[in-house]
Amino acid sequence: MKRVWWLCLLMLLLPEWDLDAQRGRRRGPIDRMARDIFPSNSFTFCRIEYSNYAGDGDWGRRRRGSWAVDYPESDVNFSLRLSQITTLNVNRTKDGRFQHVVVRLDDPEVFKYPFIYMLEVGRMALSASEQDGLRDYLLRGGFLLVDDFWGDDAWRNWEYEIAQVLPPDEFPMVDIPLDHELFHIVFDIKEVPQVPGLGAFWDWQSTGETYEGWAGRYVEYGSDARCKGIFDRDGRLMAVVMHNTDLGDGWEREGENYEYFRHFSAPKAYPMGINIVVYAMTH
Repeated sequence: MKRVWWLCLLMLLLPEWDLDAQRGRRRGPIDRMARDIFPSNSFTFCRIEYSNYAGDGDWGRRRRGSWAVDYPESDVNFSLRLSQITTLNVNRTKDGRFQHVVVRLDDPEVFKYPFIYMLEVGRMALSASEQDGLRDYLLRGGFLLVDDFWGDDAWRNWEYEIAQVLPPDEFPMVDIPLDHELFHIVFDIKEVPQVPGLGAFWDWQSTGETYEGWAGRYVEYGSDARCKGIFDRDGRLMAVVMHNTDLGDGWEREGENYEYFRHFSAPKAYPMGINIVVYAMTH
């Protein structure tokens, strides 16, 4: 009943969120409910900077790399909503801004953060030191969320890269079933959410299609959103892989279009992201 009640609370808050998103303003934290989720610890959104193949994407991506897509707005907006919807202690700077960090996998600083986020891994090319860093991080108790990559080519690249980190015969990637606690720990999520980027949202309005068509349609894997997991030897979920969906855009672009926020950010991108972080921080 508590989880259903929290979902109802989110829906009741939608009108308040919508107004301020449309005005381009950020609200202060709403009243928090008595929910003890790591109340004495601080959560910091940690994004991973990784190595790309050469010639990646448009000018902005060549300059900063695909790791920087949606940065920093998605990291800041997600931290804000996490602080509003849960009682997780979200890290802030001395002047009250939400603290978020960018760290490389071969930097020892990564071990300070129990949760890390990677996206657009379709052209990722990890160095040997990055592979070693990610392997050590995960096997020592860290948690990884992978997001925002679409189509078979991107999947094959991710599959190859993670196989260099964790041998697939020992650490297979498997579908996370919908009855897993990940889908119900805060919000009761009944399907893997497919969140299009804001650019693809305009097509959705006329076609109802939420798959980003630029990625192409392929026979092997299809166009449905998928939620895969990698478990350690003790059965701990250490990586969640969201394929054919873009949670980060749902966070980043929440204030740019009322309908996009109402249909994708609030009911899909934020509940899934919040569930994943709360699960990561409590297991």
